[in-house]
Amino acid sequence: MGAIRHPAPVRGDRVRSMAILFALLGVSLGGCAGGDFGRTRGDFVNDDMHRWIGIEATGSVGARASDFQLTDDERSLRDMAYPLIEPPRSRQAWKTVFGDYQPIAAPWRQSPPFDRTAYGKMLVDEPHRSHASRYAALNEDIRNDLTRFEPFKFTAMRVVEMDRKRAAALKYISDLSPRERADAIGRMEENALIIQWVQQCLHRRASSYRWALERLVIMAPDTVAADADRLIAELEVQAANLAIPAGPAKGHVLVSKG
Repeated sequence: MGAIRHPAPVRGDRVRSMAILFALLGVSLGGCAGGDFGRTRGDFVNDDMHRWIGIEATGSVGARASDFQLTDDERSLRDMAYPLIEPPRSRQAWKTVFGDYQPIAAPWRQSPPFDRTAYGKMLVDEPHRSHASRYAALNEDIRNDLTRFEPFKFTAMRVVEMDRKRAAALKYISDLSPRERADAIGRMEENALIIQWVQQCLHRRASSYRWALERLVIMAPDTVAADADRLIAELEVQAANLAIPAGPAKGHVLVSKG
């Protein structure tokens, strides 16, 4: 008698099994975003998902937010501001995708005060294969900030110019109601505060990066430290040269510890 041959696994069965597995995985991950049946929440992703930044900025100094709809540039300003005001490495990448999105308090009412040592301590404490990878992570974070800042700066310049025209037009608008005037002024204050918010965050980031670099240098001196130092200096210059329009929080003293 010949050897008994067992039937070969059916490829179709394997494909169906894999499809079921991925479907179950998708449902479990989709739940993290908080939507029904795996859908992302409607209030989580929308065109005005960063509108709250202006509301938080004005509210933090006791001013009233505008009820005007956002212009395209104003919406872009808020969208580009968020990754610059969110602390670096504050969320794991998968949380960024699956719904761990949190509004951030404006610097004028943040408590506890800004801690410039927090980023460096996290960088040192995180598991890394070598100190070279820590230097690489630091350089990557600074470069990301510089890359994000460039389009934000150009958008901010367009918004500032638009607000100059808006302010000039207020004197010539006929039958301007008190509410319309308040909304126009409120929107200009919102925009100014957002730009100031980003500038403060860039100064804070540069300070944090500087502290982290100094700790890496004493822990494991490396020639790549010079690259990080150059990038931090560039970030400091960019933050200092950002044109800041007058606003209710202009000249606010930045409080830090460490």
